[in-house]
Amino acid sequence: MRSTRPRGRDLATLAAVTLALAIPVPATAAAAAVSETAVEAAAAPAVVPQPVSQTNLTGTGFTLSAQTPVNVISSSDPDAAGVGAYLAGVLAPATGYTLPVTTTSQPASQAIVLNPNGSTDLGAEGYTLSSSSTGVTVTAHGAQGLFRGVQTLRQLLPAAIESTTVKPGPWTVAPVQISDTPRYAYRGVMVDVARRYFPMSQLKRYIDQAAAYKINTLHLHLTDDQGWRIAIGAIPSLTTVGASTQSGFTGGTTWYYTAAEYQEIVAYAKSRFMTVVPEIDGPGHTSAALASVANLNCDNKAIKPYSGFEVGISLYCLSDAQHISNVSGFLTTVIDTVAAMTPGPYVHVGGDETPQATSSQYAAYVSAATAAATARGKTVMGWHQLGQSTIPANSVMQWWGDADDRASIGTSGETQDVQFVRNAVQQNAKFVMSPSDHAYLDMKYDSSTPYGLSWQGYVPLSKAYDWDPTTSTAKPNGTGSLVPADKIVGVEAALWADRAYAGSDQLPTSTSQFPEPYVYAEHMTFPRLPAIAEIGWSPQSTHNYTDFSRRLGTHGPRWTAAGIGYYAAPDVPWTSGGGSGGAFNGVHTVATGGQALEVPAGATNGTQLRTSALLGGNSQKWTFTEQSDGSYTMANVATGLCADVNAGSTSAGASIIQWTCTGTTNQRWRVAAATGGGHTLTSVKSGLLITTASTANGALVTQQPNSGTALQRWTIG
Repeated sequence: MRSTRPRGRDLATLAAVTLALAIPVPATAAAAAVSETAVEAAAAPAVVPQPVSQTNLTGTGFTLSAQTPVNVISSSDPDAAGVGAYLAGVLAPATGYTLPVTTTSQPASQAIVLNPNGSTDLGAEGYTLSSSSTGVTVTAHGAQGLFRGVQTLRQLLPAAIESTTVKPGPWTVAPVQISDTPRYAYRGVMVDVARRYFPMSQLKRYIDQAAAYKINTLHLHLTDDQGWRIAIGAIPSLTTVGASTQSGFTGGTTWYYTAAEYQEIVAYAKSRFMTVVPEIDGPGHTSAALASVANLNCDNKAIKPYSGFEVGISLYCLSDAQHISNVSGFLTTVIDTVAAMTPGPYVHVGGDETPQATSSQYAAYVSAATAAATARGKTVMGWHQLGQSTIPANSVMQWWGDADDRASIGTSGETQDVQFVRNAVQQNAKFVMSPSDHAYLDMKYDSSTPYGLSWQGYVPLSKAYDWDPTTSTAKPNGTGSLVPADKIVGVEAALWADRAYAGSDQLPTSTSQFPEPYVYAEHMTFPRLPAIAEIGWSPQSTHNYTDFSRRLGTHGPRWTAAGIGYYAAPDVPWTSGGGSGGAFNGVHTVATGGQALEVPAGATNGTQLRTSALLGGNSQKWTFTEQSDGSYTMANVATGLCADVNAGSTSAGASIIQWTCTGTTNQRWRVAAATGGGHTLTSVKSGLLITTASTANGALVTQQPNSGTALQRWTIG
């Protein structure tokens, strides 16, 4: 988890699976008569994660119309029809089409056919996909495989298909033949809702974004020192008291999920074929519980709720028989309640960062927590430190060790973490790999990243991609792996949220430094989650960063169309130079509520920008120029000076001024489609949005966290 120190399937079998439809032959030198348009349509689609087998074909591809049916073949899987409805729903906003979804026994022509009756060799998540001018067919052995194939189908359409508003099209599916199945059965992402509460709508948004890259597990870190986020009916104080804080915030009354809301999250994730893993952390990371339930403390007095940023500061009282009984009873109640609401196989019981716990105290916790989980028929999950104690066979340990641990393997100075892994392996544990120096999404990309931490150093995209689960617990030369390959069940990216604010190199001085959780999540997740998704899905033989970055570069426009505020990694060849493909290059007015962004008459270097009635003069016109990272500079036509964050500030409320154009990050603005219409303009330097104070003439313009207000939604005309 966090640290207080610097801290398959048989591919030959898959390839033998035959497609249900006849497929056009691949392009060869003999196909010289293909038209230029057809050649463009046959350009290699950039799929992420990389499929096991992908053949790009000649031909014009299949173009959707408003009458194209989504044809689901009848089967015994009740969820298959839902995949058809999901696909039609995904395609509707950008196309404007309400595609008819039908269930029939025979595939239609000129249709998108979803066939859940494929070979068992495909497994639960494998699929084949064929596309030509006559239609598209996705074949799988059940609905889950269809859903994974649908995510690939989306990537075969133009990037604008991800838009939330109607675009002109045409909507042509690239002609391909794909056979695909995952390397690992577990491909997860963890969201720390304990340190920073994610409202339901934002958590669902994140589920959709992760599912698009074939992530199939949502690990929710529900409890920590800074907050308790799940209602337990028998212990109401856990939410009336324990949910009243977040890192940096106090006084909350709704910062938790009711039982109905949690079940809604579970159901929504299930509709995206994603399993929820609830984590009830302990015996450390428990201040929220200790503030809510007095007898979990050794003096039987509840502590004050905690809203700070430290780790390793708490411990259940496990020093005597009575308090061990108190903790055991508490865990039984909590885990019983959570397990009953969670149909997935796992309950995660934490187990990390307890430097003050004795061996007997730690063992008492593990015994109580694992007994409560197994009594409910759940498989125990825990951070790898859980391996220091007795655990049930086939428990799943989550490894978050790093290069220091790997360097110590086989030496006289092996770290405790390595020893805990050895002990867990001897107890027949399985492992999910989340190495913190590669898979922790809260690590900064570089020194300019406004959010997160860097105790593992910086984790640029290349580092997030450059690792292999089979050597994650091996020596630096890749030998001597502690965990046998057949005991690795998958991978997981971890999005911690204890420093989810701008200027995170220091403690915050104001809650205005915190953007909405989804803004933080998207900036830190994209593009790194697709990298980790590819590690979990694609064969190791396909692993190549140059090729991955080339493919990923075409996804920037998709994210821009979807309104995802991603980080444009500088070493990725983003399509047309960046995330929007240069769509905004040129002269524009920038307006909201009939008020235009402008420089006052006679303005000089350093003058703060304002908004006034839209009249269209040169003082209200801005030349957008795309930069290498996909962001834009905005130079005022009247003055030739650029929109700039005053003094390069990363603080909310800093003024937006005009200044001599230098192209530095405080003059770069990321353009993204906004929920509710229009676009947001986000500072690359601070991650904050250009915001006008009001719709009154002369309102001053500053940078502020994303609040969804219309004062941050700009029409770029």
